[in-house]
Amino acid sequence: MSTVTPVRSCISADSHVTEPDNTYIDYIDPKFRDRAPRVDWDDSMGAFMSIDNGRNRMPYGMIAAAGKSWHEISLSSGTRWEDLHPGGYDPVARLDEQDRDGVVAEVIYPSVGMTICNHPDGDYKKACFDAYNRWIAEFNSHAPERLIGLGQTAVRSVDEAIADLEAMKALGLKGVMLPGYPALGIDYDAPDFDAFWEASVAMGMPLSFHILTSGNDHPMAAQFRGPKINSFLGIIRGNQDIIGTLIFGGVFERHPDLRVVCVEADAGWAPHWMYRADHAYNRHRNWLESAELSKKPSDYFRENVYLTFQDDWVAFKLLDLMNVNRVMWANDHPHSDATWPWSQEMLTEQTTHMSDHQIDRVLRDNCAELYGLTV
Repeated sequence: MSTVTPVRSCISADSHVTEPDNTYIDYIDPKFRDRAPRVDWDDSMGAFMSIDNGRNRMPYGMIAAAGKSWHEISLSSGTRWEDLHPGGYDPVARLDEQDRDGVVAEVIYPSVGMTICNHPDGDYKKACFDAYNRWIAEFNSHAPERLIGLGQTAVRSVDEAIADLEAMKALGLKGVMLPGYPALGIDYDAPDFDAFWEASVAMGMPLSFHILTSGNDHPMAAQFRGPKINSFLGIIRGNQDIIGTLIFGGVFERHPDLRVVCVEADAGWAPHWMYRADHAYNRHRNWLESAELSKKPSDYFRENVYLTFQDDWVAFKLLDLMNVNRVMWANDHPHSDATWPWSQEMLTEQTTHMSDHQIDRVLRDNCAELYGLTV
């Protein structure tokens, strides 16, 4: 298959794997092997990942739907494992799929691991995440300059989370995806986490928060009003709440060098969110429970928060209202929201009004600098 000449040397700041059967079974702590996520089949759903002996079911036809038309994306698609994009689990095939989409590297997140973030058993999450980290490190090793895998931690304690960062760095992973809620009963703005934020900065391990990992931002779990499709609009709310928690909780005030990535939650909403946050602080700061902030909430947002998005044309139009050095394009391959394999056509159309500097920052340089890439 022919490759695509990219608009620029593009890096996807958010792509995914499709975890195969051996991801957890072969790498998990033996004490949890009988509960390890495994591939199964349902006559109507098709191939799916059974999590904790069926507590959750994650249909692969919904996960790996990149390139499909809307009428093919369904819980009852009957998708077979053999029908999936091989690059979701085969690193050699993944490089071919990158070439087809005109990207030179991808920052890679889990798929099944996103759902496991919402599992109530912290010990189970820890076992699954440790297994995933070992598996993704092996996946990345086939082309470490193009396959940029991030790890996971359950955050059962601050000390353990720091140890997890050290272990991930030793495996060659470039950062970590945190669950929307930590597993130790306090939220991320608690001063208890200060040592963890400091460790992230010292180790050069950026922290990511991905949509669908907070429990209340999942269309299959959350309560919503109106037709089911209306729930899709609320998916980004979990990430917005995390950003507000970190800003108003004084985390960035205490740790000005900390960088977090808001993943797959789009970016076009950011200017209005920053305005609204400043308004809240100016008029209602008596609600603030942390020490008073030395800067406007929008200032912390612009400096400390990175945003990834796929085909959010509003974000491209509003770059002047954001920090162009903190916005990163992604193709989300192989998920249903992916721009793959049409990313270059989309980017050609949507970046025509942008300067060369803006294009380079958003499509490559911001991501390369954040993760120390040389591609």
